[in-house]
Amino acid sequence: MTFKICLAQLNFVVGDLAGNVRRIVAAAHEAHAQGAQLLVTPELALCGYAAEDLFLRPAFLDACDDALKAIAAETASLNGLTLVVGHPVRQQAGARGRSVSVAQLFNAATVLRHGQTLYTYAKQHLPNYQVFDERRYFVPGDQTVVFDLPDARGASGASLRCGLLICEDAWFDAPAQAAKAAGAELLVVLNASPFHAGKGSEREATMRERVQSTGLPLVYAHLVGGQDEIVFEGRSFALQATGDVAMRAESFRENLAGVLVEKAQAAIHLEGAVVPEHGFEAELWHALVLGVRDYVGKNGFPGALLGLSGGIDSALVLAIAVDALGKDRVRTVMMPSPYTADISWIDARDMAERLGVRHDEINIAPHFEAFKASLAFDFAGLPEDTTEENLQARIRGTLLMALSNKFGSIVLTTGNKSEMATGYCTLYGDMAGGFAVIKDVVKTMVFRLAWWRNANDPYGTGSNPIPERIIIRPPSAELRPDQKDQDSLPEYEVLDAIIQRYMENDEHPADIVADGFAQADVDKVTRLLRINEYKRRQAPVGIRVTHRSFGKDWRYPITSKYRG
Repeated sequence: MTFKICLAQLNFVVGDLAGNVRRIVAAAHEAHAQGAQLLVTPELALCGYAAEDLFLRPAFLDACDDALKAIAAETASLNGLTLVVGHPVRQQAGARGRSVSVAQLFNAATVLRHGQTLYTYAKQHLPNYQVFDERRYFVPGDQTVVFDLPDARGASGASLRCGLLICEDAWFDAPAQAAKAAGAELLVVLNASPFHAGKGSEREATMRERVQSTGLPLVYAHLVGGQDEIVFEGRSFALQATGDVAMRAESFRENLAGVLVEKAQAAIHLEGAVVPEHGFEAELWHALVLGVRDYVGKNGFPGALLGLSGGIDSALVLAIAVDALGKDRVRTVMMPSPYTADISWIDARDMAERLGVRHDEINIAPHFEAFKASLAFDFAGLPEDTTEENLQARIRGTLLMALSNKFGSIVLTTGNKSEMATGYCTLYGDMAGGFAVIKDVVKTMVFRLAWWRNANDPYGTGSNPIPERIIIRPPSAELRPDQKDQDSLPEYEVLDAIIQRYMENDEHPADIVADGFAQADVDKVTRLLRINEYKRRQAPVGIRVTHRSFGKDWRYPITSKYRG
């Protein structure tokens, strides 16, 4: 017996129910034309993941119910095709228009065939860690669902028994074992699993454990696209019962990924195209590009705008933005101050020319002098300090936001994770903007990504976009004479290692010191992390690429005396 399964690795939009219905229906028609018997959408594909407190609105859930009915009606004529659609569903029938409590709502998958609902499965394990907050909205299910998928030839009694799981369910053994006990021959998993570096390999490894423990092969339909700070990379796949990869779809792109299933007596064999995995830097680059493209596109901005300083952070953000949006939708502004080195504006101009973006230069020296003159009476007799440094950053932020207001383009901020951690950034200055592209990228990784992008041109927007001098010169905010980042911070290799261990991995400062880091460096970095929480709360949302970012993963109080 032969079966064809299509995994709808599609870019759904939260709340765009009509658009998501069109995507699913179009995928169903294409799958049917390809001779598929089963189309599997990702988790909560109907409404988009994650809809957050929209799940608490009765009208939103009513609209989801109507959208599922629309899919059923518009695919009823596709003879021989079964659909599995991820969506929210209320526990009580006839609940339209009523207030919703957690005890009423499931994260579900419904099996549709010929316009009829055959089964609805409710997710059993609800994650409530990192970026996940599913227990705020859903109640866990407790029922196993296994359905028959008829043979392509329509042979009487010939079918494939498919057991449903949703995302987190497959990370635990019990739901899969229950599906096997109920007669499943193949595990079908719907997923919306947020990206972080290395997560794709981790998923495959965990699913390998699942198929080896159950002896059942598995297909895994995964979401692709950016949603606020989260990116979903796709990379849907299928595993043989042995754990070998039978199919792997391309990451960071939409795909109707096909899997052929051959069933001969008790043996089941899967077959499909296996796309190679990306390298580490390539994976991060594609995630950042997709995050920018979808945040700008899904929120309706005509383009993006950023301050191009001649430094490496803004250079990296520009390269990402052009790869994401194209040169015609990106504009840069160089705003030199009295402390800006000539090579900074020269290198900024050079990079803008390499990528072909519109580039403007606005000298902020007159604005700076005007501000100082306005404050001269109050500041009389006091030395210049970070106050004057921050004035320059805030002048730049004001100019960028004015251009954004006038022309509609979103301002991309250029601060990295090392700066966000230590507060090496200015509120209402370089933090002013709408989207923080490299907010979760530490400085050492900024350098790695810059070298990688100069050696690769994944989107055909230009090779070697970043002038080498930008990468190799010592980083500086250029807010006072001869300023260097390392004047007030440890070397970035040390700084980033402490950030990763303390912030990302929750290691105690004493343990970090015990591993050879200088006590003074650990004390300084952890202190800066603690006292700058108020800044991070006011920072724009940014793309998550590590397992712990300064976003939904990081929920620390601003007011706190704890020092561990």
